[in-house]
Amino acid sequence: MNKYLILCVDDEREVLDSVLHDLSTLEEYFIIEAAESVDEAKEVLADTIADHIPLALILCDHIMPGETGIDFLIELKQQSETTQCRRVLLTGQAGLEETVQAVNNASLDYYISKPWDGDQLKEIVIDQLTTFIIDNEKELMPWARALDTARIMEALNKQRLALSDI
Repeated sequence: MNKYLILCVDDEREVLDSVLHDLSTLEEYFIIEAAESVDEAKEVLADTIADHIPLALILCDHIMPGETGIDFLIELKQQSETTQCRRVLLTGQAGLEETVQAVNNASLDYYISKPWDGDQLKEIVIDQLTTFIIDNEKELMPWARALDTARIMEALNKQRLALSDI
């Protein structure tokens, strides 16, 4: 089973700690890293890309010192190493214009407003990761334990049907 990265970016440590807690059950299957700025997130990405660990999902705040979260998500969409990752904006401060910009650039897969419900956050992340794995992984069966089992089984069935048509 390949290892993939979940990257959580927020300039408030308490928010990061809460997100990490909400996603802790996924640590058996994914590498989960936290960054308190876009610059720190870029360092984490450079290290994991160098280690051949693809970014599966980024959960990013919008208003941060330096580069904004939406600008960073747009940038990730344009880079070959990160274009396939799922991009989730977790913020209480992105305005309509910035959110529309992210959606129009196909740089946002989901928007979650703060404050969030931990169980709902985990469900959304699992749904987004399931989409990523189905789109990017050949061996789906090992992921059925960690992700949306019904969707994984449906994708496996589609794979079998496609093979039988050959």
